[in-house]
Amino acid sequence: MANFNIEKEVSLSKDGGSKLCFQFGKYNYDDGGSGYGYRFIWRYPNGNLQPARGQACIPSIADMLELLSMAFREGWNLH
Repeated sequence: MANFNIEKEVSLSKDGGSKLCFQFGKYNYDDGGSGYGYRFIWRYPNGNLQPARGQACIPSIADMLELLSMAFREGWNLH
């Protein structure tokens, strides 16, 4: 298991008010290890994150590419 501390986020509003988010942050693992990385996750209309076991259904490649483009435009250091 891991906790994730969000440092940066971009999102797309989708039907029903939920948002598909692309996030950069720090993973803190139960064994004491940590590392930085990226993830896709859904955010409910009330602002809460959707609890999922490490998976987010991405509706289309176009949505994924739009989120990546948004991150590039905001100057994220994607590598």
